[in-house]
Amino acid sequence: MIKKLLFSVFAVIMVLAAFAQNIQSPSQFLGYELGEQFTPHFRIVEYFKYIAQVSKNVKLQQYGTTNEGRPLLAMFIASDDNINRLEEIRHNNLKLAGIEPDAPAINNMPVILWFSYNVHGNEPASSEAAMWTLYDLADPSNTQTKAWLKNTLVVIDPCLNPDGRDRYVNFYNSVKGEQADATPAAREHAEPWPGGRVNHYYFDLNRDWAWQQQKETQQRVALFNQWLPEVHVDYHEQGVNAPYYFAPAAEPYHKVITQWQRDFQVIIGKNNAKYFDQNDWMYFTKQEFDLLYPSYGDTYPLYNGSIGMTYEQGGIGGGLAVVTRSGDTLTLVDRIAHHHATGLSTIEAVSANATKALSEFKKFYDNSRANPPGEYKTYVIKNDNASQIKALTTLLDRNLIKYGFGVADKSVTGFNYFTGKTEQYTPGPNDLIINAHQPKAVLLDVLLEPKTYLADSATYDITAWSLPYAFGLKAYGLKESIKPTNTSWNEPKPQPLTNTHAYAYVSAWQSVNDVKFLGALIQKGIKVRYSEKPFEEGGKRFMAGSLLITRTGNNRDDFDKVVTQTAADMGHELTILTSGFVDKGRDLGSDAVRVIHPPKVLLIAGDGVNSEAMGEVWHLFEKQIDYPITLIRYQNIIRAKLDDYDVIIFPDGRYSDFPSDKIQEWIKNGGRLIALENAAATLAGKKGFSLKTKEDKKDSKESSTEVKLYADRDADYLSSSMPGAIYKVNLDNTHPLGFGYPDYYYSLKLNDDIYELLGDEGWSVGTVKNNALVAGFVGVKAKQNVTDGMLFGVEPMGRGSVIYMADDPLFRSFWENGKLLFSNAVFMVGQ
Repeated sequence: MIKKLLFSVFAVIMVLAAFAQNIQSPSQFLGYELGEQFTPHFRIVEYFKYIAQVSKNVKLQQYGTTNEGRPLLAMFIASDDNINRLEEIRHNNLKLAGIEPDAPAINNMPVILWFSYNVHGNEPASSEAAMWTLYDLADPSNTQTKAWLKNTLVVIDPCLNPDGRDRYVNFYNSVKGEQADATPAAREHAEPWPGGRVNHYYFDLNRDWAWQQQKETQQRVALFNQWLPEVHVDYHEQGVNAPYYFAPAAEPYHKVITQWQRDFQVIIGKNNAKYFDQNDWMYFTKQEFDLLYPSYGDTYPLYNGSIGMTYEQGGIGGGLAVVTRSGDTLTLVDRIAHHHATGLSTIEAVSANATKALSEFKKFYDNSRANPPGEYKTYVIKNDNASQIKALTTLLDRNLIKYGFGVADKSVTGFNYFTGKTEQYTPGPNDLIINAHQPKAVLLDVLLEPKTYLADSATYDITAWSLPYAFGLKAYGLKESIKPTNTSWNEPKPQPLTNTHAYAYVSAWQSVNDVKFLGALIQKGIKVRYSEKPFEEGGKRFMAGSLLITRTGNNRDDFDKVVTQTAADMGHELTILTSGFVDKGRDLGSDAVRVIHPPKVLLIAGDGVNSEAMGEVWHLFEKQIDYPITLIRYQNIIRAKLDDYDVIIFPDGRYSDFPSDKIQEWIKNGGRLIALENAAATLAGKKGFSLKTKEDKKDSKESSTEVKLYADRDADYLSSSMPGAIYKVNLDNTHPLGFGYPDYYYSLKLNDDIYELLGDEGWSVGTVKNNALVAGFVGVKAKQNVTDGMLFGVEPMGRGSVIYMADDPLFRSFWENGKLLFSNAVFMVGQ
């Protein structure tokens, strides 16, 4: 009996061992050759789980889920010696960075190489390649990859954007025929709106690494920062007519990028080129894809000590096959093969330079702590808006940037971000203090530098993002190193509200949290008012826009309980007023106190609408202020019953056949139209609207007969471009659109749109004068245009109004200080 049992156990072990030696390839597992069809995300997940079960050299981690509930995975692949000590390797790597204490060990430690695939859902070839690369690494008979894994830990995230990927795959599978149609004009090469590039809320996840506004990014970057790999590759696809791109990148490089980070890109690039040359595959380097904007999948790792690189395969919209401009047929099989080749080539190059990569990684962080880059060694941020400070520290926490509060009693001298001058300042005990001598000094410098140096103005994205402007917080950059005295601040705690019969409650109006509080009360049936004028009572000053929740108009037994419990649940501070008679200003019964009528909001979506701009609004309502909103396709607005809505939001987009008569009739009957960016431009000059575009300033010396050189076309384009710059806007904060702000606002401009002042036809709430540019690149011609005009305005029309916004105050959701401005348009204007 014992012999039979031992024999059975031995037989099972032999079967399992044989099975492990014969791991199924993706094609064997899926039942089709890679490239014959697109693989749905759930099948990719199944293959990764299968490999995790049969391979002893991998560990699979689900690090999160998407908004639509799909799993997010990271597969760790290592040698026999390393796979069982992953935690030891992780902690040691953090010790190399100085993020964890104790001395690190470099000997016998692998270099960490991280592959991120398919951040843009409609660039799907990379997730297919991820399965192939995983197979080669897990295959015990592959002696080549086994050798590389001796000193390299590979991490594979097969799909950063599963929701977007499945949106694209489901579209393609629903329209393809028996055979792929390679004709470029075929419908299978033209996705319907919004396309698969973006996530559930239509955010571009490859612009969100630093800001971490989206659920997928927050979970992924948390894992990334737990490991901090030495090398990171971000896999993409580009237009079908472009050959393959790999590093080294194009200029501009941010000045903090080290020589090693430059040099190793070249080493890896040459190794990639070797294999592409052997296969006669076309490719290019050093063009188009720069390293400046901090929130990409290459720059964010770079600013965290990695070698960050983007790989781009031609293929967006290519389906299974497409004829390119050169007359060649590009197939999904080709695209997968190219991504697979660069994956293995990169592992080879990294493995060959593992020791150097580890030592340079350590050197990066040693220098960060001892000699941080940038002009300023301490940042002092005035704590005069608790909600904004909390939002900023949340962002710092997510990026592992250390900070404290207050300094010993002393006056400091530093660069004032808001005046542009060197001034003295005495920090308060609750002011935010960020000392640059820390592991994340490089990222800190990039995120807070007042102006970003540009070695080349031809960049792929915005050129200004400094956080004090984005959060609207006064800040000082100090050249001296000052340590904070406290790790936390005396955050104002809501005081217990013992008065059970308040005349009214007052809430501040200065952040998106206040908007969320208003929305919560509205949805609980509480009538809320606001004060159009500032007033003082009980030694406190309340600004224009302050919310007033009066007992009058809320005749219900649970009034106090609902208001105070809502405030307590949200950690929201309220002030009790025992009388409608105030010490200074207008009393609560005056005509300066207005009722906020709960708005029913309609958001325009669909063809022609900028999906990312629309997603910013959608995300604000659903995830930040928790207020109901209805989405409608633009094509259906002509049939919609608009009288059911109080506010209609037109995001940036191209609106052909704009139903001007119907919209104007709705406005005159009390509706409020919010038109952002190109939606505002659509209304400019249109009959019935007073908005007028400012005429471009022409150079008097310019001649229409001047002969232009074809080679100068890029320079001509740049002279008119504005890829994202910060402007100081003069703001009328007595108008409801400007409530909660000082008399200025920092706007991120993505174009040179500017309008004539509305004059007697309305209110020019946000205007710019000469020399309003604060930071970022602006072409000469564009700079001449953006002067002496209006960016934000309100035009009364009958009983309603039109709110014009030339700039996007919700840009990528990281422009925190714009959220209140937009909320004013929704809740305050026209009440």
